[in-house]
Amino acid sequence: MADTLEFTVRFEDGGDGWITASILEVPGAISQGHTRAEARENVIDALRTVLTPDEQFTNQPLGADHEPLTLTVS
Repeated sequence: MADTLEFTVRFEDGGDGWITASILEVPGAISQGHTRAEARENVIDALRTVLTPDEQFTNQPLGADHEPLTLTVS
């Protein structure tokens, strides 16, 4: 079974030639770029950073109430 998660990228004029991009559903996933494509690429990188667990959580064994989840962004 394949599930798809959809996110919304909001682009805004950041001033001084910058475009600000944010993922509406994920607070803290914000970045910028000089072009819309660059802002999109950078906000996807910010999303990866926000969703990457801290080392304190990744070094713990998975219990019966945990399962791994892989999210692919294209």
